[in-house]
Order: sequence, then C-alpha cells, then structure tokens
Amino acid sequence: MQLTFDAELEAFRQEFAAFLDEHVPPEAETVERARSSSDMPEWARRWQRVQFDHGWLLPGNPPEFGGRNASILQQYVHLRELSRRRIYHSFNPQGLGIIAASILSFGTEEQKQEWAAKILRGEITASLGMSEPGAGSDLASLRTRAVPEGDDFVVNGQKIWTSGAHDADVLLTFVRTDPDVPKHKGISVLLIPTDLPGVTRRPFGSICGKDDLDFNEVFFDDVRVPAANLVGPLNGGWGVASGSLGHERNLLWLGFADRLQDLIADFHPTGPLDRDRYATMLMDAKALNLMGSSALARAAAGKNDVAALSVLKVLGSEAVQTASEVALDTAGVGGLGHPAQTAPALPLDNDNFSTSWFERYARSFAGTIAGGTSEVQRNIIAERVLGLPRS
Repeated sequence: MQLTFDAELEAFRQEFAAFLDEHVPPEAETVERARSSSDMPEWARRWQRVQFDHGWLLPGNPPEFGGRNASILQQYVHLRELSRRRIYHSFNPQGLGIIAASILSFGTEEQKQEWAAKILRGEITASLGMSEPGAGSDLASLRTRAVPEGDDFVVNGQKIWTSGAHDADVLLTFVRTDPDVPKHKGISVLLIPTDLPGVTRRPFGSICGKDDLDFNEVFFDDVRVPAANLVGPLNGGWGVASGSLGHERNLLWLGFADRLQDLIADFHPTGPLDRDRYATMLMDAKALNLMGSSALARAAAGKNDVAALSVLKVLGSEAVQTASEVALDTAGVGGLGHPAQTAPALPLDNDNFSTSWFERYARSFAGTIAGGTSEVQRNIIAERVLGLPRS
C-alpha cells in the first residue's frame, strides 16, 4: 500500500516546508552540540520555541501547546518533511514525546502550564525515571517508595538508565505509594525537580565510550516532593505508564524507517555479497514503509490495531539492527575505529546518526528494547495475530 495525499494535505506540507525554509537556524549557530538527551544548546531551545510559537512543534496538539489540532495524516506529513531534511525533532526527545505528552493527558491545568508548556517551549528539559536496579523495565517490580507526609511525598529509592538525568530540570518518576495491593495497582507518578535536596544524579559511560554520558543512576534520599506534583490519580501510575509509552505509537515506526533510510544512504556496497545485503536493506525499507502506510490509513479511519503496530516495531527495530551490523561487518576492522564519521555531519540532526559504524550498531540495540522489547512485541503478535494460547 502507498498513501496518496489530497490537495488539502499537500497544502499543509507546503506550508510547513515554507516555514522551515524561512526559520531553520543557519549552520553557523549550531556549533554547540547536545551532550545528552536532556541537554539542549541555546540555539536548539530557540529553534524549538520558534516551532512552538508557530504551531509546528507537535501539530497534533492544540495551539496553546505548540500545535494546530492536526490529523494523524498531517502529523505524518510533518514528520516526513523533517526526516527528508534530516532535522532532528527535538534534542529533548523524552521530554517532548513522553513527559510533556503525559502531563497533557493526565495532569492538572496547573501542571500543564507549569511543566508541560515549559518543556515544549524548551525552557526546561525532562527525563523519565522508570527503570530500577533489579527490575529493569518491569515497572510492576519497582521499589522506589513515596510516603505521604503532610503536603508532601517523601521519596526514597533508586533509578537506573535514566537518560539525560544529570542535565534535566525535572524527572517524571514512577514510585510505589501502596505496598499492600497487587504490584501494578500501587504505583503513582511524581514530577520531581532535580534540584530538590536529596536528589543525586550520577552519569556513567556506555558501550560507546566512557565519555558518552547519557545514562544515569539517580538516588532519592528523603526527598520531599510537593503533593501537587502528583500526575494522575494516586495509585493510578500503571495507567499513566501505558499512556506515557503509548504516545505517538501510531507513528513510532517512522523513526525506524528514517534510521534505515539513513543507513541505506550511508552504506556503499562494493562486492556481490555487499550488494545482496544492500538489496535486503532496500526490501526491508520498502516493506516497513508499505506496512506502516497501511497501519496509518487504519489509524486515520479510527481503527486501533495494536498488534499491527507490534509487527512494525519488531520489523523496524530489527531491520535497523541488521543493517547496522551489515555495515559494521563490511567495514571490517576499520569499522571499529572510534570516534569516526560515516556520514556528513548535519547541523540539525542528532550526531549519533553519523558517528562510527561500531557506535551506530551498538546504539541499534536501544530500538529493540525501548518502547517494549522485541520479546514483548512477539508475545502480543502471537496472542493477537496468530491466536496462540498464553503459556
């Protein structure tokens, strides 16, 4: 299937393209680069604010929150135009795509203005405090406690893998508020400013290098968090989590399609085996775009097909990982050289997408883990598509 657009949708695309032509910051302003997923250079903050003010940051949002009440197809066109120009949507991706969206869905009016609007305008940055030592991404097993005390919650515990926490102004944090009920029913969500006494953030290096400081371990020692910072209902954090990870789910596959297209553009086959592998990349990209277009058409018609989105998640994330491995393997020993450039450095793109083949391959594993692991997605496919029984 291939989507075709009517005159109204094409006019929407042209309007956005004209906005980009006029307002994209010049390369000379983009010399300072982001150091983590919650670090936004000043030029990136200004650029995000310009998009917000013109309704082009998240077109599906209402105008007061950086959008123009756009349809799902208009949102698709918007992201495609950014991708075509290799413009990274936001240098605080979790803040934009998960945290602000969660506050807008579950927060109070005061929280929307105090936190969501500021995140969207690039005035503050946010990270997601979910994973814990010994629990990983198993939210139901979290042990960080939040005990009501007067007008506050007193928080104690630890988070791990908290991307960008050392540069973030606030953490959307999942905590246990009732230990005496079934695990998934005793979870709540708090907005915890990182400058509160008792919050300690320790960044640590990744497989890409000891100086690749994005991951953090975060400690909470008797941190007093105002009760007004509770997002959603008390002990209703499971529903907030489902919403947090569900935002933009209909368009999640687009990110994988973009990364796969980047790999196709940057990988240059030299022999018969390389060309055969390159052909597989092209076929995977075509399949992903066709299946994604079909799912998008169903979403535009009001049909919620969760299982189809799981298929897209598995196909997209694993196709990117396979293509990255092929590129690294073809480069041989030279592909392990790090740091290195495997594509032109683009001023408005994420630098991680043009670095060494080793790093591009190593980073591909995040796609098969974040947003629901491939194993979880396969369980969904088995039960909802194939009709297999639960074991």
